[in-house]
Amino acid sequence: MTRQARSEPRRRRAPRAESGGDIRLRPSTTPVLPAVHTFAAIGLPTALTAELTHQGITVPFPVQAAAIPNALAGRDILGRGRTGSGKTLAFGLPLLANTAGSRAESRSPLALVLVPTRELAQQVTEALRPYARAVRLRVATVVGGLAISRQGQALRDGAEIVVATPGRLNDLVERGDCRLDHVRIAVLDEADQMSDMGFLPQVTRLLRHVPADGQRMLFSATLDRDVERLTRQFLNDPVLHSVDPPAGAVSTLEHHVLHVTEDDKPSLVLRVAARKGRVIMFLGTKHAANRLAKRLLASGVRAAALHGGKSQPQRTRTLEAFKSGDITVLVATNVAARGIHVDDVDLVVNVDPPADHKDYLHRGGRTARAGSSGRVVTLVLPGQRGAMTRQLKDAGISAHTAAVRPDDAELVRITGARTPSGVPVTLPVAAAPAASSPAVQPSRQRPRASRPRGQGKRRATAATGRRSGRA
Repeated sequence: MTRQARSEPRRRRAPRAESGGDIRLRPSTTPVLPAVHTFAAIGLPTALTAELTHQGITVPFPVQAAAIPNALAGRDILGRGRTGSGKTLAFGLPLLANTAGSRAESRSPLALVLVPTRELAQQVTEALRPYARAVRLRVATVVGGLAISRQGQALRDGAEIVVATPGRLNDLVERGDCRLDHVRIAVLDEADQMSDMGFLPQVTRLLRHVPADGQRMLFSATLDRDVERLTRQFLNDPVLHSVDPPAGAVSTLEHHVLHVTEDDKPSLVLRVAARKGRVIMFLGTKHAANRLAKRLLASGVRAAALHGGKSQPQRTRTLEAFKSGDITVLVATNVAARGIHVDDVDLVVNVDPPADHKDYLHRGGRTARAGSSGRVVTLVLPGQRGAMTRQLKDAGISAHTAAVRPDDAELVRITGARTPSGVPVTLPVAAAPAASSPAVQPSRQRPRASRPRGQGKRRATAATGRRSGRA
């Protein structure tokens, strides 16, 4: 089933600001369909409901129950839901249902999902793949850091659905490997982060290639003025679904601000990292993340760094090792924050406080996912207290505050801190996870010694297609 093209130009309805910075829509004359409480009642194709049952999923999350009926009806959707709320299936299931039965021509996908980071692109692909297979649709993943030639070939072979980061998709459009004039459904996931990362010009350029009479769905953890430009320009009379409370009102998530001294901070971080269970620690720079990961390994803690300076295969292996428990501490930067989707992470530690309240919310979204419980702990030096107070106020969060030292019982109560073994550990080389699509496989390069001088740098540049500021 595909959406019919409109014979008249689309009329744009401009959103307006409401208190608190979020945008809301003017009243729509088009009826909004009610939310449903089971997937069986939504009206999805039988193949999709059967696959949901096979996956053990029968009851939709609130954002899914609210958004899917209107998306199936072809309405533009403006959705707000915190990370881990089920947004991927909220847009993915109607996208697949409305594309099922169609076949893409070479280089001409029928549906597009734009995301800000490589990890999130692969996460979305893996979440949608079993359902796409159930309705015989092909999915291609297009991200930086992997072989552009393989991704171009996947598009030339034909793919109905493309999940992409803006920079790499722009490259493929410029190369002639992808045309967007057949796209009937376009989704922007984590639109606020795409705006924060400076992707708005690339996103705008891509959406201008997409037919104006197609369906648009925009999902984001926050719907503030940074997203307003995209909403005004590209969404037509959208239905607003805002089903999650502000981060400070999420009852399963605790926030703690721990005042520490500069002398105590290094040993305190080591004790928290040595806790039982998985923890994600955020730092401000990739160099600081690398240094902390090395210190933790030397102290007997299985840790690894995750940031934009790592190659995509390295990042993928690190995440797989964290998910499997081979490593227990993930030391990350903001660049990787949105792409970390790991269940049962009950503690996030801001070793370096974030730069603003949005970064705080994105980091905290790695825990208390889909209704589970979690804690966010921020270590604050004396000179950082004022800025942290302002961030929490901007985020609408009330945090528990305490001054702690490395051996305090309060630190143990909040974080589970304990003394590390002190025996250095060496992580085993993680086997690269099996790639499920040629579009996401890393390129294979010949040994450096077999290349003519100077060829390696040119080949690497051609393979990655990296440009400044692109994911």
